[in-house]
Amino acid sequence: MKKRDLILACCLIAITVACGRESPPDMESVLSEPKTHVGSNTCKMCHLEHYDSWKMTQHSRMIQDARKNRDVIVTEISGEKIRRDLAKLEDTLKVPSDRIYVPGIDEILYTIGSQWKQRYIVQKEGTLYISPIQYNLETHRWVNYHEQDWDKRPWLLKCGGCHVTGVNLETQTFNEPGVACEACHGKGSWHAALPKTAVFEKRQTIVNPAKLPVGVAQQICGSCHNRGKSLKKKGAGWAVGYEPGKALEAYYQSTSYAGGDKKHLYSNEFSKGHHQQQIDWSQSPHAREGVTCTSCHYVHQLGVPPTRSQTQAAGSAQCTQCHEMVNRNGAHSIHSFANCVGCHMPRIAKSAEIGDIRSHTFVALLPRETIADKTIPNSCTSCHKHKDVDLNKLQAAYDLLTQRPKPMGKAMAPVDVD
Repeated sequence: MKKRDLILACCLIAITVACGRESPPDMESVLSEPKTHVGSNTCKMCHLEHYDSWKMTQHSRMIQDARKNRDVIVTEISGEKIRRDLAKLEDTLKVPSDRIYVPGIDEILYTIGSQWKQRYIVQKEGTLYISPIQYNLETHRWVNYHEQDWDKRPWLLKCGGCHVTGVNLETQTFNEPGVACEACHGKGSWHAALPKTAVFEKRQTIVNPAKLPVGVAQQICGSCHNRGKSLKKKGAGWAVGYEPGKALEAYYQSTSYAGGDKKHLYSNEFSKGHHQQQIDWSQSPHAREGVTCTSCHYVHQLGVPPTRSQTQAAGSAQCTQCHEMVNRNGAHSIHSFANCVGCHMPRIAKSAEIGDIRSHTFVALLPRETIADKTIPNSCTSCHKHKDVDLNKLQAAYDLLTQRPKPMGKAMAPVDVD
């Protein structure tokens, strides 16, 4: 036997003996401890590739610590510029622009968001609040945010559970900024306590959304991409007590137009506001067919993210992965460029500015919707070509275009196949 082969054989024997001697994990001892959050820095020790890809998503940047890194503030905090912009909104403000609280840069503890808009978390008398100013990135302007009652809306109670991971409302603390691993996989202390060799035991101590039933897995996304109220904590705007794998409706009630929310929803129950994709999706054909968030969006994907919205492909290319266009009849005959999202996901919702995010009902909104209720936009007039066209004529043109010919000929007699 060659020396190299001998060394290899000895190593294999040593590994086999060592594995055979390892005592089985003491599951009873691990499970007797309270299940707690351990943080993504613990998760990355075994799941580095997934950690790295998660760090490139907006989830990881939902909240950022401005004390550790001032560069997370995406614009100059200039009191003069802020008040000048607010003064332009004077007629709509509930507090005169010169009396709105504007934090200094040293007062900002955390930033919220960095894609459409950015808000700033400050502390007052030991409690965290969102300050009453907001910077809109694409229009480079400052706008107001709850200027009249900002310091009566504790951030952790109202919003915190969807911005950070591991909120404790009793101690007014959280485990980690951002939507981290345990926000979707559940508390990880049991999982981290077991050795790597306890493969099957470790699997039992963590939630893998990909292995959950479709409806239950979808509700993990829906617990935050939603708007409504907690059923477990008065005054909370997020699903207090909910954990991945549970039934969301036991902890949270979504808002609705029928229930009186005319600010965030149109009269057809489509969303006006941001982070309401669950409300839209639940009304969609996708929901009925089992097409969920992760059918289109990835949560963490190895390598450089391919798109801004964390979709597997950009624009209509995402849709045509499932919806192969085999003909160009009806409305598709004049939209031959196949811009699916232009009609089926119109920009009718608002994150920072109206129309900067898309509907997630996946239903084309026709002019008849606007004719019935002028407050409802439609897919056609969101295009510059149709914006000034008479809606009745536009609907008539659509009806004519999508008219199907009546069947011709006689009905066939039954055929005896015996």
